[in-house]
Amino acid sequence: MTEEQDKPKLVPTKIYKCKDAECKAWVREELAAAEPVCPICKGPMHRSIRHLPALQNKIKKQKPVKKDLF
Repeated sequence: MTEEQDKPKLVPTKIYKCKDAECKAWVREELAAAEPVCPICKGPMHRSIRHLPALQNKIKKQKPVKKDLF
């Protein structure tokens, strides 16, 4: 495999990032609260865009239901 095949495809993703230049915290918009607050410094956040790998929604497999034989 080449390096290009190993790297995930990056897509523009909406994020919220901390307004404080000293703080490097950010969170994806789809995972943020309605009123996003910085998880590290508790300061305000603003919208931005970052190129990130797409999230994979993992589907949990349901355990098979055991049926009584009697």
